[in-house]
Amino acid sequence: MGRRRVPRESDPTEAILESISDGVFTVDSEWRITSFNRAAERITGVPRDEALGRLCSEVFRCSMCESECALRETMKTGRPVVGKTGYIVDADGGRIPVSTSTAVLRDSSGRVTGGVETFRDLSEVEALRRELEGKYTVGDMDSRSPLMQRIFEVLPLVAASPSTVLILGETGTGKEMLAGTIHSLSPRSGGPFVAVNCGALPDTLLESELFGYKAGAFTGALRDKPGRFAAARKGTLFLDEIGEVSPALQVRLLRVLQEKTFEPLGSVSSETSDARIIAATNRDLRERMLQGAFREDLYYRINVVRLELPPLRNRREDIPLLASRFVEKFNLLQGRHVSGVSPEALSLFMAHHWPGNIRELENVIERAFILCGDGPIGIEHLPGEMRREISLPSPSPGSVTAHRILDASLIRAALDRNMQNREAAARELGIHRSTLFRRMKKLGLLPDSKEPRDDSGEDT
Repeated sequence: MGRRRVPRESDPTEAILESISDGVFTVDSEWRITSFNRAAERITGVPRDEALGRLCSEVFRCSMCESECALRETMKTGRPVVGKTGYIVDADGGRIPVSTSTAVLRDSSGRVTGGVETFRDLSEVEALRRELEGKYTVGDMDSRSPLMQRIFEVLPLVAASPSTVLILGETGTGKEMLAGTIHSLSPRSGGPFVAVNCGALPDTLLESELFGYKAGAFTGALRDKPGRFAAARKGTLFLDEIGEVSPALQVRLLRVLQEKTFEPLGSVSSETSDARIIAATNRDLRERMLQGAFREDLYYRINVVRLELPPLRNRREDIPLLASRFVEKFNLLQGRHVSGVSPEALSLFMAHHWPGNIRELENVIERAFILCGDGPIGIEHLPGEMRREISLPSPSPGSVTAHRILDASLIRAALDRNMQNREAAARELGIHRSTLFRRMKKLGLLPDSKEPRDDSGEDT
């Protein structure tokens, strides 16, 4: 074992190493630690006397030690590694995220005698990242959209309440996921979450599905079958597409909501249900109420707490986040290693109208997984109807690249959504107004030139 080295006043290098906040250690050609500064002691919890002379892998137990050791790579190639991230295990067994940088040590003749590594504790950075991620995540839902953040802010209060909730939104916006999130945050989270698609069944089947039936209630009813209201006791019943329920069945639903009782088909006695009701629809219930297709009293009974999910085209800032989540999901389900979505494909995602909303985006990503390898998802892996939305110019020596066409389409779409207000469009795109002007000029989108043109220069 080596002895603890005490920095001498005449050695300014060691004094500097002792004063910095990054951990620094050196190893010899046999990977044994030859120096270990004060910050390294503090971060690892390992005293210098115990570290000196030991193999660095024994001291750090790093995630990269086995196969991706930055210092081994540097010692092998002679090239430094800068900012490689991983984690070490401290003296108490805790995992500490770190960023490492390495270089070789040479003697006066240029011969490699060992290596040096600096490592920075990223615990505070990681904690901040988790805190920021928490602001964008509620349950299984992720969003950076201000429209969704308003929903996230009230969701804990809505979940804690026993009141009926009405979720509005276009098909594919995630209404069932929102209902499930409300349930998981509520005091009823230990009970069942039962979902019924009211638009998928005819009235007779839907009635028996909701309320259940007794043996002999109809031909083929050989035994009692409990309905969804019974199954959802002490939990939550989610009635999806409630706008499709017939007026006759609406009367029975109203009674359950008002009196908390129902009668299974063929029964002569009532049963109780304390299930919390969350209803959802993509229809305009007020319009259907005015048309006489939806009961006014039922409308006001379910419209106690109202949440409206915005369509994906109104929360485009979430498209990269959602695309990344779906890539992670299908990588896990299919055992793949797709690296993400290419900038060109992402530009097309941002320009697309998404009539099918989040469900359409998920389907597009799943389809792309069939066609691509382990590289990123490119334009060639997307559906033909999406690619045809971009009007490519006829081939010529001055033709622009697909990337510039997509960039032009993205800018045009942002301008259209913001009534040609460049400042608002730049804010939506996450760039400065002057940067937007330069890109418009390069792409020929200013009033004096409507078509994208070729330009090999890049924005600064």
